[in-house]
This record gives sequence, C-alpha cells and structure tokens, in this order.
Amino acid sequence: MEITASLIYIVAFLTGGYYSAKSGLVELFRDKHLNVDVLMILAAVGASLIGYWMEAALLIFIFSLAGSMEVMARERSRNAISELMNLTPEEARRYKSNGEIEVIPTRKLKIGDVLQVPRGATIPIDGTLATDFGVINEASVTGESVPVEKNSGSEVIGGTINAGELIDIEVTVEDEDTLFSKIIRLVDEAQSRPSKTASFIEGIEDTYVKAVLIGVPLFILAVYFLLGWSMEESFYRGMVLLTVASPCALVASATPATLSGISRAAKKGMVFKGGQAIDNVNQLKAIIFDKTGTLTVGKPEVVDAAYASEDVKDEVDEMVKAAEFGSTHPIASAILRHLHETPKIEVGNIADITGKGFEITHEGDTWKIGKRTYATEGASLNQEISNKTELLEQQGNTVIFVSRNDEVLAYYSLEDRLKPESRMAIERLNGMGIQTIMVSGDNQRTAEYIAAKVGIREVHANHMPDEKTERLEELREKYGAIGMVGDGINDAPALALADVGFAMGSGTDIAMETADVVLVQDDLKQIPFALGLSRKMKNIIIFNIIFALTVVVLLILANIFQVINLPMGVLGHEGSTILVILNGLRLLNYKDHLGKESVDDLSAAGQLKTDS
Repeated sequence: MEITASLIYIVAFLTGGYYSAKSGLVELFRDKHLNVDVLMILAAVGASLIGYWMEAALLIFIFSLAGSMEVMARERSRNAISELMNLTPEEARRYKSNGEIEVIPTRKLKIGDVLQVPRGATIPIDGTLATDFGVINEASVTGESVPVEKNSGSEVIGGTINAGELIDIEVTVEDEDTLFSKIIRLVDEAQSRPSKTASFIEGIEDTYVKAVLIGVPLFILAVYFLLGWSMEESFYRGMVLLTVASPCALVASATPATLSGISRAAKKGMVFKGGQAIDNVNQLKAIIFDKTGTLTVGKPEVVDAAYASEDVKDEVDEMVKAAEFGSTHPIASAILRHLHETPKIEVGNIADITGKGFEITHEGDTWKIGKRTYATEGASLNQEISNKTELLEQQGNTVIFVSRNDEVLAYYSLEDRLKPESRMAIERLNGMGIQTIMVSGDNQRTAEYIAAKVGIREVHANHMPDEKTERLEELREKYGAIGMVGDGINDAPALALADVGFAMGSGTDIAMETADVVLVQDDLKQIPFALGLSRKMKNIIIFNIIFALTVVVLLILANIFQVINLPMGVLGHEGSTILVILNGLRLLNYKDHLGKESVDDLSAAGQLKTDS
C-alpha cells in the first residue's frame, strides 16, 4: 500500500512539477541563473526524502497553481493585442483588372490595389477614398461615435467602419505599415520591456535564491546543535524554511501589474512603449504642451468675415475664391471651405507673392489678398476695423485682408479652434498637482490668451523648435521629472528629451517614434487617465512588495517557533503569490477616479467657460 501511495505521489510530482523543474534547470545551466523554481523542487524532494510525501505533493500542486495563475495574468494582459488585431478583417474584396471582385487575405494587399467595402463592413487597410463620397465611423481610432463624412481622396484608416453606402478605396500602405499594425507592434514590444521595479526584483532573484540555499543548511545545523532538535525535525523545518523563504510572491509583485497597466492603457487608446514608460508617468511633476495640433485642432477655420458694405460682398468672395483656388495651404483650404457656395469666376492675372499673399489684376483694378502688412500697405484702414482686427490677432486669430486699389474692402478672421477636451484635460491635471506649461512659437499675447482659455498655468512664447529643448531642460531643473506633449516633427527633439514624451496619434511618424506614449485616439483626456493609471500601478506594486515580504517574515518566524507545518507554509506562501497576482490584475479594470457624469459635467462647465 505504501509503495502504491509513493508511486501516486511520484506521478503527481512529475505531472505538476515537470515544467517548473525544466524551467529552473534550463535557467540554471543555460543562463547560470537561479530562480524560485529550484527552491520549490528542492523543498518537495527534501520533504519526500523524510517521508512527507503528501506535503511534498501539495507543495508541487499549489506552486504549479500559482504558476498557472501568473501565466493566466500574462495572457489576460496580452488580450489587448488580440482585441486590436480583431479590429481589422483578415480578408479584403479587391477589384481585378476586368472589374470582377476577388477575396484575398489582407496581408497580400499591395499599394495601388482598389478595394470594395460594402455598407457596414470594416475597412481592411489604410487608403484613400476612391468614390465621390463616404461616411466612415472612426470610433475605433478617434473614440468619436459620430460618423465622419469624407470626399474622394480623403484618408481612410483600416479598422474603421463604412457607415454609408458601398465605397471603393485605394490602398496606400503595405499591411505591416498600417496604423493598427504599428499599434500592435508597439503594444507587443511594450509588454516585453519590464519596468525598473520589475527589472530590479528580477535582478535580485538570483542573489536571494543563493542566500536561501546557503541559509537553509545553516539553519538545519543551527537548530540541531544549538536548540537540540532531532535531525528529522531540523531537516523538516529546513524544508519548511526553503518553502516559505522563497521569493515567489516578491517576484510576482510587479510584472503582472505592469502588464495589466499596459493592456488597460491599450484598451483605452494609449500605447506605452514598455513598463518603464508607464512607471515614469507617476513621477511627473510638470507637463509641457505644444499648441498647434495638440491643444488646438491644427486646422484653421473662418470664424468671422466682415465687408465694407453688402454691395461688395459677392465680388470680394469671388475674387478671393479665384485667388485661393487650387492652393493646398491650410489658410487657403479654410477660406475655400468657407466660400464653398460662392461660384468660381475667371479673372485676369494672378500673382502669388511668396510669404505675403496674392495680387490680382482684373478689369483695370488691382486686388491684394493677404496679411495686414501686405494687403493694407498704402491703403486707408478704418480705425474701428483696425482695432478689432488687432484684437483678433492678439487672440491668436489669423486675419486675411482684401483691398482693391488701396481701399480695404473686407477681412476674413481664421481661428485654429481649441479641441473640446483640452480645457477638461488641463483642469484635471491641475487638480492632480501637475504644473501645466505651454511652450509655443506664437507671440506672448497670443500664447497667453490660449493658455488662459484652457487653464494652463505657465506660458513660454516665441520659441523656435530648437529652443523648446533648452526650455525643457530649464523647466526640468525647476520642477523635476517633466512630460512633453506634441504632434509634429518640430516636437520630436523635445519628446525624446522629456522624461515622458506623449505623441498625438494624428501626428507625424517621427513624433510617434521618439515619444514614450502614443495617444492613438488623439484625446488629451488620456493624459490624466495615464497619470491616474500609473499612480494606481505604483501603489499596487508597493503594496504587493510590502505584503510579500511581510508574509515571508511572519512565516519564517512561525516556522522557527514550530507553529506551522509544511502544508500551512505552502498555503501561506503560495497563497500570498496568488493574491499579489490577482491584485495586479485589478488594473485591467481600472477606471478613472471621475465617473461618467462627473466627466460630462466638467466637460460642459469647461465648454461654457470657454464659450464665454
């Protein structure tokens, strides 16, 4: 009967401990690194040698259970990648040269292929709209639930949904270069880069295990010779010590929490480039914001147009549309959108005066269209209009003047509107104790006006791109760890230099490459979310480390005073490992400290304040 029981226990050891033993031995002989698996196997073998087969089997079972929990934690945290991958279909409907449709794998698509996307279908890859009009639901990328209307030639993103009638798109990138492919790669890479805390814990594991392996034999000899325990009791207590002193819970304190944090961020629309990036966010004391494309939409719109009289309105609009037609400059595009109902007329000679504006000679009249210094040069300008337009310019608006034969007939005021979420994000960061700073190339008055609208506390204006890095260094000396938020090529050096660089998802590739965090949904509210998530992760890891060490100390003391046996030691030790893993997994369900209603109220309040 005893032999049968021993055989059953041996089978239990082999089935439950095979992978742990293999992992420990491979790491020992190949990498010359000792890990906790070695301690657990030695404890189980030692307990078996003195006849405690059931305790040894229980040790192997619970240790394997804890290991399975850690694997589960890693898999759950990696689900973010699978969810992202599922956003883009595996197959696409491509037009053949004869106009027929063929269904092929998305990965085989090439630049220039034309695809058919039925109503309600997901766009398989990035491209441009090849039909005249389309309605696209971009909620998966931007978080905005209202579908966007697009015209022929407009960019469409793989993973978004065709919410209108059947459309055709032309492929503009290879499958591995799409937005979602880049995001998936970034998340995958991030989860393989541990945080500084996790790296430190993993780094001391080898030393800790060696200390335990040396300490256990010394403990056995000490209690045998000094306390007079029997050899069997001394050896048994040594196996208990080998079990309870193992750093399993300590090793699991940081990694599951870090992976869960990265995955929660990915689900929210943020990509952290590694555990160190998410770890650094909670250390930030100040955050620098670029203005254009970060706090603002980055797309000017005509917000006001004034004319000398109603009699000249139509003629002015026609002249301006004729001058700006065909230009790709953002200001020209904004004016053309404003004048979309104005008919296009043929005019005489149009001269593009670089850096100034346009000069049109038509039916004996000379028209000038451009900024104040050009279009009003030598012209009489009404004092009221002059004062009003100067105020608009001070507030950050671009004012385009129109004059005919040195008489100012009209002006158009263009504004790069603030993003709706800018004020709310800044207010929340201010409330979290973060110093908010704007570093802009605009003049001081314009920068201060925009900063006041969103609630930014400190402004540095008239900065060239290379001067932003110098200012960042000065601010770091003043405040400590500093973040930078930007979207353009000119922001890349500062993004790279900052302790944490946040790149807007709609920004340039170089900005996203150099940043530590990519805000895929282009939403500034993600920054306070990231800060809260990072702070929560830090608190969880600190709690886990203190809890793990406390349990080890208490179990060691309990073993010395002989108040626990091996099964109790196993349950206490491995139970603590499972608890710290589950505690780390809580980050997968992290929610902002503000509820939805509070967020909506704050957003509405911020909008009212901005409008006023």
